[in-house]
Amino acid sequence: MDEITGSVEDIEARAESILEAARQKANEILQNAKEESQQIVSSELSLDKVKADCEKIIAIAKEEADSRVSDAKKQARELKTTAGKKLDGIVENIVNTISGAKSG
Repeated sequence: MDEITGSVEDIEARAESILEAARQKANEILQNAKEESQQIVSSELSLDKVKADCEKIIAIAKEEADSRVSDAKKQARELKTTAGKKLDGIVENIVNTISGAKSG
């Protein structure tokens, strides 16, 4: 009977040891999972910040591009106006020259 009791106690002790090792391993796995999930969450936040920064940069670039296009259109209008005035002056000089040549 003592042998059976001793064997049962040995089995119980080994079972407790196995259970304790399993608990430790489970706690270790849970801790690692928590750490990994925190890294993922923090990296997602960083990714969101990067996305926001990219959108801000794109908005600034678009604003600058729109401003440059507007400036270029203004310069083009001014050049057309200046060219038109010069052309009018040249035409007037030609007309005056021809008129003066005809009358003279």
